[in-house]
Amino acid sequence: MLATETVIFVSLCYIGVLFGIAYYGDKRADSGRSIISNPYTYALSLAVYCTAWTFYGSVGRAASAGPSFLTIYLGPTLMMTLGWLVLKKIIRISKIHRITSIADFIGSRYGKSMTLGGVVTMIAVLGIVPYISLQLKAVSTSFSLIHQYPAIQPYSYPSGIRIWSDTTFYVALLLAVFATLFGTRNIEAAERHEGLVAAIALESMVKLVAFLVVGIFITFFIFDGFGDIATQAMAAPELRLLMTLPENAGAFSSWLAHIFLSMMAIVFLPRQFQVMVVENVNETHLTKAIWMFPLYLLAINLFVLPVAFAGLLTFGASHLEADMFVLALPMANQQFLLGLLVFIGGMSAATGMVILETVALSTMICNDLVMPALLHLPFLKPAQRENLSVILLSIRRLSIVLVLLLGYAYYHFAGEYYTLVSIGLVSFAAVAQFAPAMLIGIFWKGGTRTGALLGMTAGFTVWIYTLFLPSLAGAGLIPRDFLVNGPFGISMLRPFELFGLKVFDRITHAVFWSMLANVGCYLAGSLFSRQSVMEHTQAAMFVDIYRYVGRVHDSSVWRGTAYLPDLVLLLERFLGKERTEAALENYAMTHGINREQALTRDSGLVNHIERLLAGAIGSASARVMVASLVKEEPLGLEEVMDILDETRQAILYSHELERTTAELRAANQRLQELDRLKDDFISTVSHELRTPLTAIRSLAEILRDYPETPADRQSEFSGIIISETRRLTRLITQVLDFQKLESGRTRWQITRLDLETVIKDSVNATGQLIAEKNIDMRLHLPAKSHPIKGDRDQLIQALINLISNAVKFCDPQTGRIDIRLEYSADHLTLSVSDNGIGIGEADQKQIFDKFQQVVDPVRGRPAGTGLGLAITRQIIEHHHGELSVRSAPGKGATFYFSLPLDDASANHSA
Repeated sequence: MLATETVIFVSLCYIGVLFGIAYYGDKRADSGRSIISNPYTYALSLAVYCTAWTFYGSVGRAASAGPSFLTIYLGPTLMMTLGWLVLKKIIRISKIHRITSIADFIGSRYGKSMTLGGVVTMIAVLGIVPYISLQLKAVSTSFSLIHQYPAIQPYSYPSGIRIWSDTTFYVALLLAVFATLFGTRNIEAAERHEGLVAAIALESMVKLVAFLVVGIFITFFIFDGFGDIATQAMAAPELRLLMTLPENAGAFSSWLAHIFLSMMAIVFLPRQFQVMVVENVNETHLTKAIWMFPLYLLAINLFVLPVAFAGLLTFGASHLEADMFVLALPMANQQFLLGLLVFIGGMSAATGMVILETVALSTMICNDLVMPALLHLPFLKPAQRENLSVILLSIRRLSIVLVLLLGYAYYHFAGEYYTLVSIGLVSFAAVAQFAPAMLIGIFWKGGTRTGALLGMTAGFTVWIYTLFLPSLAGAGLIPRDFLVNGPFGISMLRPFELFGLKVFDRITHAVFWSMLANVGCYLAGSLFSRQSVMEHTQAAMFVDIYRYVGRVHDSSVWRGTAYLPDLVLLLERFLGKERTEAALENYAMTHGINREQALTRDSGLVNHIERLLAGAIGSASARVMVASLVKEEPLGLEEVMDILDETRQAILYSHELERTTAELRAANQRLQELDRLKDDFISTVSHELRTPLTAIRSLAEILRDYPETPADRQSEFSGIIISETRRLTRLITQVLDFQKLESGRTRWQITRLDLETVIKDSVNATGQLIAEKNIDMRLHLPAKSHPIKGDRDQLIQALINLISNAVKFCDPQTGRIDIRLEYSADHLTLSVSDNGIGIGEADQKQIFDKFQQVVDPVRGRPAGTGLGLAITRQIIEHHHGELSVRSAPGKGATFYFSLPLDDASANHSA
């Protein structure tokens, strides 16, 4: 018998080499010299797909079902060679949005939903636990087998021994130590784990070399080549059947189901998403991986059938598990060193999967389960100054240990009853539930959060019922009567023959029903539910990701401003002071911004900070944290009630303004006329404020006094309250802006600027309003631009007012806005046109009168304060321009203005 110490010593030496590679990789990365920035390392890291299932289980599958073991490798080959455009799109989306995990990807696609991210995480954890137990089982079985060298004895499962006496338990803890050391060094989960990936690439080489060496030995040294093995197998009737392809419908459907599951697994297994997407250094590496990875799969499976037939010919129908033929054959031929190499290769296959899978799951657990709960705790409020990175790293490390212990528990209590392949297929079927929400979601904008939630919940429920619970019943953990007669004796609900369907095997049966429920509920939920503004925007940015290239980092899902020190403090608490300072400096340099003056008003900075936080705590949590500091954040019902108080104070402020103007009336005759105009102005503004306030107060009182109001009506009322509150906020802002313009207190910052950039920024700022109204926005910009001198922020405000005015009066069914910019020798002309009801000639004259008087609405068009147009007129006149209108009833209206070009530009164009 081989000494336990010898096997353990060799294993620890190998693990030590992995530690060294991982440490070296991280050190090189810290110094800016990456050792994984090449396509070959990338392709090898993808081979983490080949786990102990491949190294041991493929032989076991081939020994019982012949060529059908290939289905698990045909799927990834098809996905890499035919679906590489899909993979490239997923990688592009993830890089731009700093996606940290598959839960973050799906949650971000559907409006940065915390709930959806949490559901994905729970599915992933429960679905992957059996797969992790598979790896532990393979390590334990191979250790037990080689430990008894030269004898070959079947493995005794640890269900009857104490955990503290089980070697596998300590293997699980050792893997947890490795994963925590090299998988959770940085809080930013979107940052690459270069040392860990380098170690995974090395393990991929080790397991490939080990399997090829043992395959060559068995085929050409124990037997006399492929032909000899095939001849002896054909001579045995029971082996001849294993060399034929399936002909019946049931076997064919099983092939299709397994190919489908493996196609989905190469993308949706958390570890595969981690190495393929999150750890990707360069998108171009995918072009080499699409042929290198299938070539790797071909190489590692080249000797599977020869080894399987050699094992059956050598051991026959003995009690030795076919999964262990690859290790037992060298041992049976007294090849101790070769057996030790096979053991190391199998351990590489198992440990690589376990380490990377637990790292990926720990990120999901921290960001999508724990973090949303912690956001409600007082110590996470921005006012606090504690560094949270240590807390979050601790959560991730504890998550790794928890997942490994769950995997060990499944192995300890249920692993004895199932082969490696059957356990792996159960996990494949679980992660396939992500496919509809993710794949349909990146090509169809109509998918909604409700649809994704319903689809995954329905599919995963069917998976639990048809696969997970039966695996517990098979292990004796729940009554087996559940399998034989169905729950409560209802035979139509038997897990393996649901609704009387008997033509499929267990895996195919579960895949059929779970995907039918998933896709059906996803489509139904999406078609019968409405997207929020955030969902609509995220859907557009994911589906049309290539259209947003170069603009996504500067585009806003929602607009706002914040106090810079608060944002800096928020970043420092999660990223640390040094990384925060570097990130802000990089942003300022990239955008040509003076940090001391401009960052407090730069809405692009808010979105940049949100993306930085998303790399650490996930998109949904990052959005909540930033929104808590940003003005005009999305509001809930409680926040709406708070703003009602602010609105009442604004009305009191308007009355105070009225009293102030009454005092000014006595100053002189000129001021008396101004006072009369301001009285009219205050009256109109007060009316505009009171109208939505009445609606808000009424709906709020209904919600307070009638709590039994149906949920859909409550949701409708809340939506109206939020909409009207935002309207009030905009009105108050306009009042303050107009007062500053009228009083001369506006600080103008005149610089040389490009009006085309002003136009694009204004369109981005009104993107949410345009999306809500489903407006067709069209820009007509010249090929060459000429600079002007002006105040960038004020001109943006003027153009936003004109766009908002056009949106208000667009045709409600076929709304369209055209913005056109034209240059002449010494000036430019900008026009904003809508396709609304238009303005008569007499009304056009009154518009200009009202510009002077500020307050009266235009006849024939919906009433308003006129503040937007008044402010716009003031801004344009300050820039030596004039605001005009052209219109005819029923033909829309065009507001336009001209501004002088910069002297240098005018001379050049002339």
